[in-house]
Amino acid sequence: MRYVPRWEPGNGDREGRYHMPRTTDRVKESTTTTGTGTLTLLGAASGFQSFSTAFNVGDSIMYAIVGQTTSEWEVGLGTLLSSTTLSRDAVEQSSNSNLPVSFSAGTKDVFATFSGAGIGRTNMGRALMNSSGGPASLQPC
Repeated sequence: MRYVPRWEPGNGDREGRYHMPRTTDRVKESTTTTGTGTLTLLGAASGFQSFSTAFNVGDSIMYAIVGQTTSEWEVGLGTLLSSTTLSRDAVEQSSNSNLPVSFSAGTKDVFATFSGAGIGRTNMGRALMNSSGGPASLQPC
């Protein structure tokens, strides 16, 4: 399932807008969750902040999960459901042919990211592409 920004109509006080996932720097936790379900987050890694410090419950977040001792990985969109749980709502890319990964036992790193595929659907991504879909020619300032 690919993430498509959701349109939120205006309510008279404001114009409509696209709801985009949130991301920020240096957010990393670990999990030992197995299977394809919601992740239980185990706290911030040393030198990083936790998801609950960086985001609000209910925020849509681009995430990556990487097995520390396996070749399993996944990049997608999730929702912070509580201070220690992150849902996996839409998988962008994965080691399972871009389907949800059924993670095996062991520790996985979970971090906030912005997927390469996702950036192409943003204004910033479109500004970095030329009319034929290739990279724009950027000139130094």
